[in-house]
Amino acid sequence: MNTKTILLAALFFFLVCSVDAQNFYKEKIPKTEVLSIGIGPSFIYADNGGAYRSFNFPWNPAASISYTKRFHPHWGLKATAGIQWLESGGNPSQKVQDHWNLYGSAFQFSGEAYHADVMPIFYLFPYINHMNRSWVNLYSGLGIGVMHVERKEAFSLEPDAQFTRANVTTGYVPFRAGISFRLGDLSDIALEGTMLFTFSDNIDGNENFNRFGDHLAQAQIVYKRFLARKKR
Repeated sequence: MNTKTILLAALFFFLVCSVDAQNFYKEKIPKTEVLSIGIGPSFIYADNGGAYRSFNFPWNPAASISYTKRFHPHWGLKATAGIQWLESGGNPSQKVQDHWNLYGSAFQFSGEAYHADVMPIFYLFPYINHMNRSWVNLYSGLGIGVMHVERKEAFSLEPDAQFTRANVTTGYVPFRAGISFRLGDLSDIALEGTMLFTFSDNIDGNENFNRFGDHLAQAQIVYKRFLARKKR
């Protein structure tokens, strides 16, 4: 083996070792920021939303995007923005319709709820480095948010009922809980359930018919991706 071959082999060995060392060092740096995208079915609990005891109410899609900053092995701070499509449902009795007509309440509506919130997230199984996280984890959180709803509403169930536009903005308390599964070094997939407890009973244009306000429920499949830190 001549000198040139030896030098080339030595250089190749040095480059391989250098790359491996850089990758090892890179993966030793904890990635504490996560970007998530979710989509799934949802429904609204509202005065004219349907017959919930008999499960006669419509389901509509919901989508969300969120950013999480983990600051402790057990804790993170999560900011979420999303949209949920809303729709009335059910077959109210004539007595119920007479009540709604008396108080000028909307019989039917459809629209979109835009929401944004922030919450602390608790992870059941703690970890420091993303490379050492378990293959499954459970998490939950409670926070505060604001919601804006754009809707069309009608004051009868007739096929030719005239719809008018309305909107409402309100605060809400979000509760989220989920189970996540590790897909790879930098990605997870999760099943996540969300309740948005609003401070309003007028999301649907129909107030004070039941004892509770209007609240939103979502079930989503969420894809999570750990973000690399930017070089300074």
